[in-house]
Amino acid sequence: ERSARVAAVEAAAAGLHWTFAPMVDVSRDARWGRVMEGAGEDPYLGSVVAAARVRGFQGSDLGELDTVAACAKHFAGYGLAEAGRDYNTVDISEQTLREVVFPPFQAALDAGVVTVMNAFNEIGGTPATSSVYLQREVLKKEWAFDGFVVSDWGSIGELIPHGVAADARHAALLAITAGSDMDMESNAYAEHLEELVEAGEVDVALIDDAVRRILAIKLRLGLFDDPYRYSDTDREASLVLSDEHLQAAREVARDSIVLLKNEGDVLPLSKKKGVIAVIGPLAADKDTPLGSWRGRAITDSAVSLLEGVKAAVGPDVEVRYAQGAPIAVGQRNFVAELTINEDDRSGFPEAVEAARGADAVLFAFGEEAFQSGEGRSQVDIGLAGVQQDLLKAVLDVNSNVVGVLMNGRPLALPFEAEALPSLLVTWHLGSQAGHAIADVVFGDHNPSGKLPVSFPRHVGQMPLYYNAKNTGRPAPPPALGPPLVFWSHYTDSPNSALFPFGHGLSYTTFDYSRPQAATKTMARGGDMKISVEVTNSGERAGVEVAQLYIRDLVGSTTRPVKELKAFERLSLEPGESREVVFTLTEKDLAVYTAGGVWQAEAGDFEVFVGGSSTDVQATQFTLR
Repeated sequence: ERSARVAAVEAAAAGLHWTFAPMVDVSRDARWGRVMEGAGEDPYLGSVVAAARVRGFQGSDLGELDTVAACAKHFAGYGLAEAGRDYNTVDISEQTLREVVFPPFQAALDAGVVTVMNAFNEIGGTPATSSVYLQREVLKKEWAFDGFVVSDWGSIGELIPHGVAADARHAALLAITAGSDMDMESNAYAEHLEELVEAGEVDVALIDDAVRRILAIKLRLGLFDDPYRYSDTDREASLVLSDEHLQAAREVARDSIVLLKNEGDVLPLSKKKGVIAVIGPLAADKDTPLGSWRGRAITDSAVSLLEGVKAAVGPDVEVRYAQGAPIAVGQRNFVAELTINEDDRSGFPEAVEAARGADAVLFAFGEEAFQSGEGRSQVDIGLAGVQQDLLKAVLDVNSNVVGVLMNGRPLALPFEAEALPSLLVTWHLGSQAGHAIADVVFGDHNPSGKLPVSFPRHVGQMPLYYNAKNTGRPAPPPALGPPLVFWSHYTDSPNSALFPFGHGLSYTTFDYSRPQAATKTMARGGDMKISVEVTNSGERAGVEVAQLYIRDLVGSTTRPVKELKAFERLSLEPGESREVVFTLTEKDLAVYTAGGVWQAEAGDFEVFVGGSSTDVQATQFTLR
């Protein structure tokens, strides 16, 4: 919410009054490049983040000058594209649509989002842009959405290659009938709606409805009073990249960093003395932290890791730098395909010498900015190019290496996870990335981030997500001896994630008591309180995110093995304990039943509480 608020204030001051965000697609396949835009693989977390971003963008009153209209996208199912290939077909069940895809959109609507963007993909043979079911029956009738629907870029015209429209005129007919109120970039409405109405093929009432919806939002934004009210060069100069906003960017960025591994307490490093080598293709990169969707951000304007380290350390610390090798060569921008460096190892010797004898090495690697994002699907989600070879060369001369992973998607890193004693996921953190990472590396900030997506062992596990179904053949009980082959598994890899959803370490440790249900049974219409004591058992103050999951043990439809239903962020001093009480309501237990209704079904529920989706303890209760 805070990051969206800063974005809204700066955008509004620059003359903008509408943003195509938040993207609320649940995504479970790291091959899909647009994973980096959303909140990950879980519908509950996605719902919480969607609502927060809408509140941040729109504030409490769209008429205020520091707000912009938000747009929930892409409605619907875009994040579940087959094979992780952008713009590809989506083929999912009604249960998945209702329980996984829809909740973040519903949360955005509950938070007051005023626009929704439809999706490029089809579901069940009907493109979203021409789907009466999605736009008129669900969004506008069932959910009573009173804002407007905008097509995705050119998606009305794309009804032609989809094969449901013969030409642009036909596409306009299908889209306006289905409830797409605004045509972005196809020009089908501008060129054909008038003649369609005059020919009696489109009821003018549909046009009136679309126009009313759009004008109502312009009215709420105050654009009829003054269409230029958002454009204020003095306000823009004082607010964009203000000290307050840069500090917020730094704080948001460091809270987003996830510590995956820290064997032997390699981190935090000392910033008072010694030799630190900053090595890797992204070590001095000032552009990659801006990410793929960077709007009008100035190229090479971010604080690099190298700059952040140099700004943080004292005069008695020697900082060495070597790139080693670039990830990509040649042209790099939003519309171009990257050319990955597969051959150039000429910088390896310099990197090896920089690492040799250093007290610690910060190895910055991962994804260049334009490896992730729209149109950036990949069949290989390991390290691109010669990065792994460079890492091996560095490890040969110095084992005290901290991996600083910069990435827009989960990567498959089995070698790196095993070989590196310490590993940070820093994503593409924005303008203050280098300072934020240095804050964590040197212990000025204790990491508290948790993974919103599962990191796979191998790309062959895609799609991978923690809240999977049990199947009729889960792992056989250990009592049966060596496992038989006839169960749902791979013969060459564990089923589990390399790093699971919800995982994230700290420079301190947290212990959980076994969770306790307030009573053994919960009455319909009542609630269930689940309590747990969390203790900071380490020697540093830290923040822990306590997570609660449930499992409906028997239902009219098959249920996931775990479903996130709540989380709470706790700041604890060393030795401090605190009781956390989660309250589950009947709504939290509701499922889309075999009868096609949302309902909590009577029966037994297992509740899990802990620091990740796998590091949990359980209790049970019964819904009567």
